[in-house]
Amino acid sequence: MAPLFSNQFIWVPALAWAIAQCLKVATDSWRRRQFSVRSIGLSGGMPSSHTALTVCLTTLLGRRLGTGSPVFAAATVLTVVVIYDATGVRRAAGQQGLILNRMIDDLRSHLGLRYERVRDFLGHTPFEVLAGVVLGFAVGMLF
Repeated sequence: MAPLFSNQFIWVPALAWAIAQCLKVATDSWRRRQFSVRSIGLSGGMPSSHTALTVCLTTLLGRRLGTGSPVFAAATVLTVVVIYDATGVRRAAGQQGLILNRMIDDLRSHLGLRYERVRDFLGHTPFEVLAGVVLGFAVGMLF
């Protein structure tokens, strides 16, 4: 178990992820003007912690193994998929969730029907992902 915790390719990206999660709490609290930990377990928010984690790992691999290594190439592909998912697929699903929730609210108020609201905070804005990229890169360069 000790080699697992001493493996910098695990703990440094995990550190980038943890910093991003703490920053999410800070930005959410600032936006709400009161301390709020609700964002710690939710998808979305500022900055993207998944992006920070994968960019950090990719940066570390590039620095240690070289940008010509197959492992760096695999990490780069993974990072691109994560970024695409965060800004594309999950963001679109979140926007659809907003529309569905409006429809559900209308059904409740006009027809008295009971439906549960769907999650509508799933993806990231391009700025949130960019902040995750910068954070992940910075942490990866520091270690």
